[in-house]
Amino acid sequence: MRVQSGRQRKEILQLQRAGIPTASAELLLLRMQDKIDQLCIKREELKKEMPVERRVLGGRKW
Repeated sequence: MRVQSGRQRKEILQLQRAGIPTASAELLLLRMQDKIDQLCIKREELKKEMPVERRVLGGRKW
């Protein structure tokens, strides 16, 4: 998702250089980035709740 928002940011910059208004696109991108940040925070919380799997060399689970 971060890659996609980065691409969209580049497209917005191209539109700005061409003199096309981009206010609505910038607001949409900002909302997308906020949502990505929220999802990352939630993912980190879920990772902390999960039990840690111990692995040994060779990839076997004991």
